[in-house]
Amino acid sequence: MNQSPGVPIIGIVDDDESVRESLAGLAESVGYEAALFASAEEFLQSVQHCDSLACLILDVRLPGMSGVELYSRLPLSLRSVPTIFITAHVDPEMNIWATMPEVIAVLYKPFQPEVLLQAVRKGIMRSRN
Repeated sequence: MNQSPGVPIIGIVDDDESVRESLAGLAESVGYEAALFASAEEFLQSVQHCDSLACLILDVRLPGMSGVELYSRLPLSLRSVPTIFITAHVDPEMNIWATMPEVIAVLYKPFQPEVLLQAVRKGIMRSRN
């Protein structure tokens, strides 16, 4: 990833390559950069991007560690990164996560691209404050 100064980087963690690629394309279409990860473990091992993330998009259901588990295990440096959970499964527990201070949104697939972009913009605004 060649990072341009001042360009927000969106971290995307999803085990479905087509979802990762489409979310990256959406982010890049509005001028953001995307850092893609196929698993929670891969994300945690890639700490070089961590300090520069403006927003994080986490799939809830991942093989191995779930997106919720990943969120709860984030190092202190990442606890303040605005986070958006995405899921195809309705789970009442996600209502609890939606109230966490840094969780911008919980979006259920399929969602409209503009809904995701609104949440990302909100996250980026929050990360800049």
